[in-house]
Amino acid sequence: MNKNLAYLNTFINVSEETFEKLQEITTFKFVEANTPIAKTGEVANKVYLLVSGLMRVYLNSESGKECNKNFFMPLSFVGSLTSIIKKEPAKLTYETLTDCKLYEIDFNEIKTLCKQDISICNLYSKILEQIFMSYEERQLELISMDAKQRYLNLRKRLPNIDKIIAQYHIASYLSITPVQLSRIRKSLDIIS
Repeated sequence: MNKNLAYLNTFINVSEETFEKLQEITTFKFVEANTPIAKTGEVANKVYLLVSGLMRVYLNSESGKECNKNFFMPLSFVGSLTSIIKKEPAKLTYETLTDCKLYEIDFNEIKTLCKQDISICNLYSKILEQIFMSYEERQLELISMDAKQRYLNLRKRLPNIDKIIAQYHIASYLSITPVQLSRIRKSLDIIS
């Protein structure tokens, strides 16, 4: 079975016919590291299925500081959903941190297919539920864990994170300074 079909089947049972319809509206892309796929100030209309690599979503503060909101690893759906749904300029930037392979999907084509095929509509609904639960989990992490716990949780999800991306990205994601991250790493005997 195709690994992408197997992944979609973790949400609901997707037939080969439905999968073929989805393949017809997707474009496979290789995107180099440090490339934005959705930018602050632009109205987004694409969503992506990340199949390899690591991505981030961040906010530019008024002072110009980048604040990482989340990291995405395979297999994840990524995109500026608020911008897409409201047809307003995005407030966040989605960017590759490493070379990535992904499938690009035009949101309007998904919505059209949802009107034509109940199984695609049900899949869309299940994916949105999963995205919502992921965001809720991230919010709970921020309000219920200290920085050390958040760092350990991140390392559990991404064991090689310290070797993959810059420490300032990790610190930003944890809502701490790079100096604080260095102290946490030292207390855990983590060597760069």
